[in-house]
Amino acid sequence: MLVRTKLTDGCKRITKSTFRSTVFQGGNMQRKLNSNLTCIAKVLRKNMTRQERHLWYDYLRGYPVKFYRQRVLGKYVVDFYCAKVKLVIELDGSQHYSLKEQAKDNERSEFLEMYGITVLRFSNYDVDTNFDGVCLYINSAVESLLEEQQASIQ
Repeated sequence: MLVRTKLTDGCKRITKSTFRSTVFQGGNMQRKLNSNLTCIAKVLRKNMTRQERHLWYDYLRGYPVKFYRQRVLGKYVVDFYCAKVKLVIELDGSQHYSLKEQAKDNERSEFLEMYGITVLRFSNYDVDTNFDGVCLYINSAVESLLEEQQASIQ
């Protein structure tokens, strides 16, 4: 995501150089705080879409396993992240259906999956029309990932 406008809350103008501060060692993503991305994440938390607010306040916020919203992971800000099971949830609006945006989404997903992070994508339409189904799918994914963790420990 490249933001070309000046953001509020003291965020600086964002350029491509913003995304060069993540360190990768031994296959693990080491989070070196990037103040520009952190600032963007803060602004995005304050300006969530209607669907993001619905999923956060009506489901993920009170979920038994902790989720974070608008979290910086590497060179990206993801909509929701559960560190315990390494799960990202992305909500896609209509702009994500162009070929260019789909290619960017695939690149983002591949990047995160390189570090063992599972990515779930839902359209805003899914959240609007099948909220219970989205929540059941997320719950099923979390339970499955927790079971995989338990099996690998034993």
